[in-house]
Amino acid sequence: MVERQDEGAERLAGHREAIDQGRTALGIELGSTRIKACLVGPGGEPLASGSHDWENQLVDGIWTYSLEAVWAGLRDAVAELLADVERQYGARPATIGAIGVSAMMHGYLAFDDADELLVPFRTWRNTTTERASAELSPLFGHNIPLRWSVAHLYQAILDEEAHVPAVRHVTTLAGYVHWRLTGQQVLGVGDASGMFPVDVATGGYDQRMLAQFDEVASGHGFGRGLADLLPGVLPAGADAGALTAEGATLLDPTGTLKAGIPLCPPEGDAGTGMVATNSVAPRTGNVSAGTSIFAMVVLERPLERVHHELDLVTTPSGDLVAMVHCNNGASELGAWAEMFGQFAFALGQPAEPGAVFEAFLRSALDGDADGGGLLAYNYLSGEPITGLEAGRPLFTRTPDSRLTLANFARTQVYSAFGTLALGMRVLAQEQVGLDAMFAHGGMFKTAGVAQRLLAAALGAPVAVGTTAGEGGAWGIAVLAAYRASADGAAAPAQDLGTWLGTEIFADAALDVVEPDADDVAGFTAFLERYSAGLAIERAAVAELRTRDTTQESDR
Repeated sequence: MVERQDEGAERLAGHREAIDQGRTALGIELGSTRIKACLVGPGGEPLASGSHDWENQLVDGIWTYSLEAVWAGLRDAVAELLADVERQYGARPATIGAIGVSAMMHGYLAFDDADELLVPFRTWRNTTTERASAELSPLFGHNIPLRWSVAHLYQAILDEEAHVPAVRHVTTLAGYVHWRLTGQQVLGVGDASGMFPVDVATGGYDQRMLAQFDEVASGHGFGRGLADLLPGVLPAGADAGALTAEGATLLDPTGTLKAGIPLCPPEGDAGTGMVATNSVAPRTGNVSAGTSIFAMVVLERPLERVHHELDLVTTPSGDLVAMVHCNNGASELGAWAEMFGQFAFALGQPAEPGAVFEAFLRSALDGDADGGGLLAYNYLSGEPITGLEAGRPLFTRTPDSRLTLANFARTQVYSAFGTLALGMRVLAQEQVGLDAMFAHGGMFKTAGVAQRLLAAALGAPVAVGTTAGEGGAWGIAVLAAYRASADGAAAPAQDLGTWLGTEIFADAALDVVEPDADDVAGFTAFLERYSAGLAIERAAVAELRTRDTTQESDR
């Protein structure tokens, strides 16, 4: 016992020394439901954290967040982190080795000559860009998803929106925050590849496609070259500027954070997920589960043809990645857990939300392998992979199905993986090699449940590490530490994959779950039912959208 106490005291002293000497990195990620700040020490060990809950708003039919909410949330998360440092280690950090910013990818933030936002931020969740996507994808010979920034810009051009002539630069949420903190309008290559296609040979935007866009856009009266509107592109480890005095005040009005701290290139949540799971090398992949759910697989070669189910983006180092992105992830699962928590409260047995969610999730393991014949769709918003412009969460069953809590829970988890599995089957048809699939996100904090059922959905082993629940804030903190490892040079001495393997994941403990044959057969039966039932979901969307529109006009 005394030895264990000595080890704890020694470890605490080591952490305090790293904080005092600035051998730390701060990662900040703006997710869909939470802004999180994470401070890491040498080796990427989490030292402290802070967070702020927020929600997108549907304003005039557009999913958005206000910029005021962005900065209020960032300040709150950073303040909570600094308080956590002081509470644990007895002092506030005098300096930090490097900072990184990450956020949800894609979307549309357009600014004018005076750097004023022209229209409210349009997030990845919006599916109003069908015509733009349908025109640009065959033009480029490259899938342009509805949520990509270029699709939003081109749709605005097609719709002759009043703000379009005033557009002078366009960026993502991570790019916007980084710009305000450093004055640099740049993006990490992974995030940039979700704005416009990137040429992996050059590491920059595809020049042929830029010329094609300019030509077709000019036919609609848009006279500016797209290259002049997009942020600069940087690989992981590159110099992306430093915190300015104004940026320091924006993040931390108390003055603890000082100007001059270097920042790594800002990245999207897909890139930080790859880093957080050490899946940046070819034949590795990861699944990130949150409000959305997506899989990233690093490719050995280009795909044979264009697939609307697959996005081609890059790792933070610029290697080609196939991305299966589903707009709808774990939100519906969380909504049901919240309702069960309310039921427990009504019974006089209140429980913490986390405990309710875990109990609900664990009950899925007791369900029938196929979910008992139940069927659910987690579509809170549109789902491009299955061709739905909008979503309506749906649960249905046949009279002879087996309605139990366990089957209901399993069906809801299967529903979160359903659309993802459809996209992954397209990758299998392309004979894409995959040696390891890693998973991270809040669903995987409950050991052995979502991981096991995901293995069944993918038909492949799924690994979860001790940082599975840390998510993108930890991933961008690690990227900031990678930048700091350059020690003043233009770039780190090691490539990102090698550095991660030696400095961050050398001693990482992984829990690997192989797919269970009964679960695989059960999920296959569920997916057949899921695919056949999409007609029901489409009918629900069509009918309820019509009724919602009619009721809104009546009001």
